[in-house]
Amino acid sequence: MTDHDDWYALSAFTPARLALGRAGNALPTSRVLEFELAHARARDAVLRPFDSKALATQLDRPGTILLRTQATDRQIYLMNPDTGRTLDDTSRAQLERGAYDAALVIADGLSSTAVDEHGAALARAVLNAMPELEWAPVTVVRGGRVAVGDDVASALGADLAIVLIGERPGLSAADSIGIYLTYAPRPGVTKDADRNCISNVRPGGLPLDAAATRLAWLARQARHLRLTGVGLKEDAPEIPDIATDSSNLSTRSITE
Repeated sequence: MTDHDDWYALSAFTPARLALGRAGNALPTSRVLEFELAHARARDAVLRPFDSKALATQLDRPGTILLRTQATDRQIYLMNPDTGRTLDDTSRAQLERGAYDAALVIADGLSSTAVDEHGAALARAVLNAMPELEWAPVTVVRGGRVAVGDDVASALGADLAIVLIGERPGLSAADSIGIYLTYAPRPGVTKDADRNCISNVRPGGLPLDAAATRLAWLARQARHLRLTGVGLKEDAPEIPDIATDSSNLSTRSITE
């Protein structure tokens, strides 16, 4: 059997690994090498150092603040997840409380590759999608997990926390960003059931502009209903220009 077996036609509809072919009792060498490359890219996405200053330069938004969590290095971040959920004292001291509708937090999460490649563009799309909001200064957090958005937004006095964060890479996508929306964020109190998530945001998945449009709908509903999470139904109207193939479906994130 060759690479083009009876199931090969299905590979046009999904990035999943199927119809890999066979060489004797094993996979063809090309397929083994593809797997090893995908695995290496996933590891690189997790371990690659995050240059928060470079991302802030790409974003080019006055007032952007660079922050760090209590995860002093990547090993600590991976071995002790709680360290990525709160800011260090120096970073928290940089935040001045105000009266803001929303705080946009960009964090490396488990894929600095995703945030390096798409973070600035997605942030611009999000800000442009909701010009009516009074935005807190954008923050870029190194060593952050989802819950760090609660810490940041609470310190800034924002009603909504919007976190753009690199998702745990898979073997078919190492560049996905997850978007998390939380109403009335408070550190140490907000649970995952109190958030809404838009996942698989990347050029090969849910397009950036479409994700920003969906987020804007959710954010407006959240402000109207004064809640997010399981109480906020994701029944937004159909968003145009989103392909219907499986690679563009938004699913629950596995960032944490």
